[in-house]
Amino acid sequence: MKKNIAIIMGGYSSEYRISLKSGNVVFETLDKDKYNAYRIHIFKDKWVYVDTNNAEFTVDKNDFSVTLNNSKITFDCVFNAIHGSPGEDGFMQGYFKLLNIPQTSCDMYQASVTFNKRDCLSILKPYGIKTAESFFLNLGDRINEDAIITKVGLPCFVKANKAGSSFGVTKAHKKEELKNAIDVAFKEDDEIIIESFLDGTEVSVGVITYKGKTKVLPITEIVSENDFFDYEAKYLGKSQEITPARLTTEQETKVNTAAKKVYEVLKMKGFSRSEFIFKDNEPHLLEVNTVPGLTRESILPQQAAAAGISMSDLFDNAIEEALK
Repeated sequence: MKKNIAIIMGGYSSEYRISLKSGNVVFETLDKDKYNAYRIHIFKDKWVYVDTNNAEFTVDKNDFSVTLNNSKITFDCVFNAIHGSPGEDGFMQGYFKLLNIPQTSCDMYQASVTFNKRDCLSILKPYGIKTAESFFLNLGDRINEDAIITKVGLPCFVKANKAGSSFGVTKAHKKEELKNAIDVAFKEDDEIIIESFLDGTEVSVGVITYKGKTKVLPITEIVSENDFFDYEAKYLGKSQEITPARLTTEQETKVNTAAKKVYEVLKMKGFSRSEFIFKDNEPHLLEVNTVPGLTRESILPQQAAAAGISMSDLFDNAIEEALK
């Protein structure tokens, strides 16, 4: 009997358009002989099932069901394709846990911690995971540019603490640029993290649970045409993504070990993509994404393909792991 799979997409953040693309790729890719796939749009003002004619049907939030032709549809598993809130920060994970519905991403605590960059880095540092120097600010804090520069130096990155796809990120080269960069970050979040600039090779490492085991995928090297790997570089073709990355055997071993350690220390499940920059030949962790992009151009599917895993197999495995 075919399983009913709800593919949740959309979300409440600036990333919703990318999420819709990811979710639609999952919908188009899933084996129709094995699954009944349903596109579920999650927005602040509506949760709806969207059929192939783009007609919308309200989702009953009491049990996450949909009524079609007087027949109630419930779901065996949820495929999470929401980047940002509420799919990547723990809210949807907690909701489905309460309803006892399996879902493909990590658990609630892991999602919440990894979505909060500064909490995630603070947890991992004692395990030997190297990171950039950082300075934290909350909305309303007094801003002392000299103290920031003393701690992290210039240039530095000013980031929204809980945002993805490089929204709310600015590279500040001079003291005079800090205030505007901070204002930009606070438009995305009420917490920000300011990090020292690491000048080195940037790589992205996918780690997944595949057939019951932790699997590190081939590494992708990021070569941005812009000043850093910003939104344009990620989504508008302003970067080269080279898989496998041009690393020495020593570098590859070090970053693979670090990425696997991050995944296992945090007790992750499902997909993850960790971003590192090499400084003095050592990988420094920037952040962990638990609902990475799943379009055909996205990094994680590229890495899976390099490992001989098709998109269909990648998505099917995610569902099978969740159903365990």
